[in-house]
Amino acid sequence: MSPWLHVRTERLHLDLPTGADVDDLFAIHSDPELWRHFPVGRHTRREQAEEMVRQSAWQFETHGLGFWSVRDAADGPVIGRGGCTHPTGRPWWNLYYRFAASVHRRGYATEMSRAALRAAHAVEPDRPVVAYLLEHNTASRRTAEALGMTLAWRGPDRPNPDPDAVRLVYVDREPSAALVAAIEVHALA
Repeated sequence: MSPWLHVRTERLHLDLPTGADVDDLFAIHSDPELWRHFPVGRHTRREQAEEMVRQSAWQFETHGLGFWSVRDAADGPVIGRGGCTHPTGRPWWNLYYRFAASVHRRGYATEMSRAALRAAHAVEPDRPVVAYLLEHNTASRRTAEALGMTLAWRGPDRPNPDPDAVRLVYVDREPSAALVAAIEVHALA
């Protein structure tokens, strides 16, 4: 059993998602305001939130770490989702953060992400942590930079229906040439 299933930060409760979190997770991931930077990523079916819960359980069981449901009180609603996962076939951890619009600008993404970085470094310290974001998403970029992450790659966002979209990839350490090449292959696929 992973020691990272339940983590407390100064203000946040980070927990393995359960079926009880599905409605809150769906509300967050289906909110058009939260997807204005990447509208096609918005969830349209509750089953997508159910799958997020299943995937988190699998990630924690398989890799010792995954995405948490985030609360700002032990018995409160889910206000966000985030953490690190181990993408299949990739030599890095993927850092992710998404929070309800009602709690933006409180520093929760940075606080949760600091815990995720600590966890990833504890579970597999030699595996870099990357954060993918769109260049025009300045709030996400500020979070990555506040964590001390470094821009490792900038280029077209191939799967994005917006042909002008630019993808930024940040990494938690000085990126090796091999890591940058792997990021580029993944980003341009």
